[in-house]
Amino acid sequence: MADNKKKDNYDFTVEEPNLQQFWEMNGVFKFDENSKKPVYSVDTPPPTVSGEMHMGHAFSYAQQDFVIRYKRMKGFNVFYPFGTDNNGLATERLVEKMNKVKSKKMEREDFRKLCMKTVEGLKLKYIQDWKNIGISCDFDIYYSTIDDHSIKISQRSFLDLYKKGREYRKEAPTMWCPLCQTAIAQVELEDKELASNFNDIIFKGENDEDLIIATTRPELLPSCVAMFAHPNDERYKNLFGKEARVPLFDRKVPILADKRADPEKGTGLVMCCTFGDQTDIEWYKAHKLPLIMSITEDGKMNSNADKYEGMTIKEARKAIVEDLKENKLLIKEKPITHPVNVHERCGTEVEILNTKQWFIKYLDLKDHFLECGKQMDWFPQYMRVRLDHWIKGLQWDWCISRQRYFGVPFPVWYCKDCGEVIVAEEKDLPVDPLKDKPNKKCGCGCNEFVPEQDVMDTWATSSLTPQLAVELLKGKPIYKKLFPMDLRPQAHDIITFWLFNTMVKSQLHENKNPWKNIMISGFALDPKGKKMSKSKGNVVRPQDITEKYGADSLRFWAAGSKLGEDLPYQEKDILTGKKMVTKLWNASKFALMHLEDFDLKKCKNIELEEVDKWMLSKLNRMIVDSTDSFEEYEYAKTKSLVERFFWHTLCDNYLEIVKDRLYNPDKRGEKARLSGQYTLYVAVSSCLKLFAPIMPYVTEAVYQKYFAKIEDCVSIHNSKWPESDVKLINEGLDKLGDAVIEVITQVRKAKSEASVSLKTEVKVLKVSCSDEVEEMLEKAMDDLKATTKALEVEFSKGKEIEVEMEL
Repeated sequence: MADNKKKDNYDFTVEEPNLQQFWEMNGVFKFDENSKKPVYSVDTPPPTVSGEMHMGHAFSYAQQDFVIRYKRMKGFNVFYPFGTDNNGLATERLVEKMNKVKSKKMEREDFRKLCMKTVEGLKLKYIQDWKNIGISCDFDIYYSTIDDHSIKISQRSFLDLYKKGREYRKEAPTMWCPLCQTAIAQVELEDKELASNFNDIIFKGENDEDLIIATTRPELLPSCVAMFAHPNDERYKNLFGKEARVPLFDRKVPILADKRADPEKGTGLVMCCTFGDQTDIEWYKAHKLPLIMSITEDGKMNSNADKYEGMTIKEARKAIVEDLKENKLLIKEKPITHPVNVHERCGTEVEILNTKQWFIKYLDLKDHFLECGKQMDWFPQYMRVRLDHWIKGLQWDWCISRQRYFGVPFPVWYCKDCGEVIVAEEKDLPVDPLKDKPNKKCGCGCNEFVPEQDVMDTWATSSLTPQLAVELLKGKPIYKKLFPMDLRPQAHDIITFWLFNTMVKSQLHENKNPWKNIMISGFALDPKGKKMSKSKGNVVRPQDITEKYGADSLRFWAAGSKLGEDLPYQEKDILTGKKMVTKLWNASKFALMHLEDFDLKKCKNIELEEVDKWMLSKLNRMIVDSTDSFEEYEYAKTKSLVERFFWHTLCDNYLEIVKDRLYNPDKRGEKARLSGQYTLYVAVSSCLKLFAPIMPYVTEAVYQKYFAKIEDCVSIHNSKWPESDVKLINEGLDKLGDAVIEVITQVRKAKSEASVSLKTEVKVLKVSCSDEVEEMLEKAMDDLKATTKALEVEFSKGKEIEVEMEL
């Protein structure tokens, strides 16, 4: 570490990297698998290695780290692993962009190796960003969501659920992204407001009468298989059981009654296409309608679209509308803006195609999952509503297969003769069906197999992060103490993705929740309160902030909002953090200068001055409140309490009062000086520890200058969290100190107004106050005179404290 004795100012550019090295060399954040301390295990979010750490990462991870550092200081053996999510579409896109390749034009194994090589090359620099902001993970407990360890656990999960009858493969309506050309799950949808047209289109009835439907998707006319109206809609009752002709395609479809048709929407008559939306799927199943797909997997029209074959969806929409106009089958177009389901990864409008996919069956467990959500402690509590809403709104089983190249392979083959599903043996995992073969024949006697080409949805692996982390210690005695884990920290935007799916997997595998507590953070916003995004050009890089102001300043800003709340980035808040770092350093430096000859052993039965008692009363009350706040994950309240105490009570007032005793033991006496030294020692060391979870670097730098040796502790982050002594909390002492401060404050103001130095002697200080206040001030008279430079103090009766000076 840097020798700060040679330096007057704290230089974060030197100290922060040196302290990182010091922490690593001394194993400050290492999980001790042999420790007898109670375990506190954390399901750390594995960030995606598809770019660099962004402001949202810095904001959210800093907040979880505040709590975890606090738990470590409270005596827990903290299991805080670090993983990276290298598996998924984002990684594929990054690898394609960086290497100027296309996955579908390469051999799968070649592309997989390129992905692994690319990610490995990025990993060290990527992880360093997390180290730079002071995240206190044990980085030696590491996993990647695509390494052999994770593949094995993911494949084992698949086998377990398959044997339990919770997984099935079926050709069924599936949400599909035409750009990514893969199936997606409900959780990957986003609603995007898009401009469109409501088109009133004429179908023809059996008597050639006009039957008008309103639709935003005329390109689905080639897939139309029926028309529906509500059974009580008087306008259409006479049509039920009859047929209509689809415009432009001249195909007859039945007109049917169903309560799902909304008489208030459009004309009340609606076409059913396979498939336009969820209702189409329900009608298709309920009425056993034919299946006519007209859109291909790459978003083009197929042969069922006749003359529109080969066109993109939007090209076909435009061409069909023009042909409808030309044939006088379009009554009107009404411009609208409406929410459309898009793929959250790329923003492409989602289609529903009939494809063969693997699913996890869980719609029958919605009530059970709602109850599971209630069994965990949520911080903040109101965030649980998001999970409840998601569960109640589930309409699809979980589609877990993806038509990608880079991902966890399904441990599955299909018999070439009979098509039977053949799954791998658990002892053989991990397997790659493209390279490996089953170790037995099919039941039909065939020994030739077709490997499964699809890979698992990345969330099928990410939903196993507790197992991915905990099983790194499988076989060790401490293993059973790690699960269920104590904490799941994460941002609110992936409650439906990561939190829900992890809870699902844990319930299906273990029949228990994966964690006891859930900590949900908000978003980091731009200075105008908008979400940061590269497309908007409003991104602030945390790397730039730490380079300019240091990690402590960034973390101080992140501690400025309550858990779960979004926080706009303001540079002035970073500057406030920088000032706090400077104040901590300078005030501590002053205190340490006066503690060089201090011996804590002499303070066993120390007789404290009244002002020192006041200081310790205030300090212990603040320790109680700060600890209570951290226990409720209210780090922002702790930050505010400690900041106010340190800046106002300790620095602005107490240090000014105690200076005379520290500098002049010959005048005030050694006992008075020792009382001040003891109080200063306790107050400064306590403030450093209370600040340590939020500002780990500067507090460690000060601790190493003095307190580490006194306490015989390697790091402030392994030291004990301050314990309050409630016997020292005294309201009478609080009033005494407040009275002393009020007199000193008025004297300072009076000297300032008189344009004289604060060091100017006061011949007579006249104080008007009550008898009670006079009695209190008499007890602190030596400190009062020394601080105000008063040679004599006279009292007179008054309701409020008022002072006059004779200079």
